[in-house]
Amino acid sequence: MKPTAALTLSLTAADGVTLALAGVLVVLVAVMGYRAWQASRVSPEERERRRRAALVAHGKMGDATLTEFREDHVFYAYLVRGVEYTASQDVSMLKSQVPPDLSLLTAVSVRYDPRNPANSIVLAEKWTGLHIVEKKQR
Repeated sequence: MKPTAALTLSLTAADGVTLALAGVLVVLVAVMGYRAWQASRVSPEERERRRRAALVAHGKMGDATLTEFREDHVFYAYLVRGVEYTASQDVSMLKSQVPPDLSLLTAVSVRYDPRNPANSIVLAEKWTGLHIVEKKQR
């Protein structure tokens, strides 16, 4: 070999096709990975909606006491296996389901995760634990 000769790379047609297919495969895997990453990104509002839906579908129901209602938050307390839990729920996304007069509440139900009783709700899109009795007209 001559010291001044450049190093040349000779590819056969099969080697070229193999490299092209490998490049296409890398691009496809990258696109699929990007789409999976985008799909896994969930907004906080959607994450909360999914949590409420899971509790409505699989949560255990119990009695609760409404302790306070401030702006868009409901504060309540409930007892599970002798342990008292105090929690709050942001109901700003469910304003249309909140009764206008909470003084008419006779009972409050709570749905909670039996494996994590601190995870609870009193209101969801397809369920309400806020039970109101209409005042009788005299």
